[in-house]
Amino acid sequence: MNIGTLVSYLDSETHPEYQEKYDNAGFLVGDPQTECTGALVALDLTDDVVDEAIDHNANLIVTHHPLIFGGVKRITPADATGRLIIKLIRNNIALYAAHTNLDNLQHGVNGILSFHLGLTDCHILHPIDDKNLPHVGAGMIGSLPYPIPTNAFLEQVKLSLGLPLLRTSDIVSPVVSRVAICGGSGNFLINDAIDQKADIYLTGDLKYHDFQHAEGRITLVDIGHFESEQFTKELIYSIISKKFSNFACFISQRGRSFVNYI
Repeated sequence: MNIGTLVSYLDSETHPEYQEKYDNAGFLVGDPQTECTGALVALDLTDDVVDEAIDHNANLIVTHHPLIFGGVKRITPADATGRLIIKLIRNNIALYAAHTNLDNLQHGVNGILSFHLGLTDCHILHPIDDKNLPHVGAGMIGSLPYPIPTNAFLEQVKLSLGLPLLRTSDIVSPVVSRVAICGGSGNFLINDAIDQKADIYLTGDLKYHDFQHAEGRITLVDIGHFESEQFTKELIYSIISKKFSNFACFISQRGRSFVNYI
């Protein structure tokens, strides 16, 4: 099987056409005609992840976050992006990214996060403006099997995501039943979560004044960007394995958050 065959399949499953306009998802580096010796799935591309692919003899890396995001005017060792592109090409490793398109699918990033948080009856929090695509859009909202005390739910979240701490606004309701989420940076969906009567909204990258925006109407919780998307690796792995069950596919063990908790 060549790399292009796997790329075509990933396109059919992750739908790059649903990515945001600012994004750069899809096939980013490599020759699609090269025989594929294996794939490594990671959240971000780093030197450690490339070395891991080399160790596994995998010549395709599939990440969630694109390495090439804005315009690249030069490829030199002077910056991290250039160094990584050079390293990929020197080692004949291709790169594919499934980013906001995977965020925007109901069975995507927020779907697998909902599963790990135990949510049921889930639907898209902010669907795209197309009545024919109700399962495409940003965020997710669902219900817990039964209402539980807010503090107990937050402890469950910390345990499920492996977090030592959470950043929250004031606790509005003592009990949680309806939960809104958005993997990654989700401050743009705060009003949607409020409008849909969520008791609590979990996302990453909330700024100081985002918490002020809660205004006693909802409990906002910053669960970390990496932590909210960490299960994306197993999602992409499952997509590949579903079609190519005997193919050498690995989940990266060397990728980690760029944020440390002390």
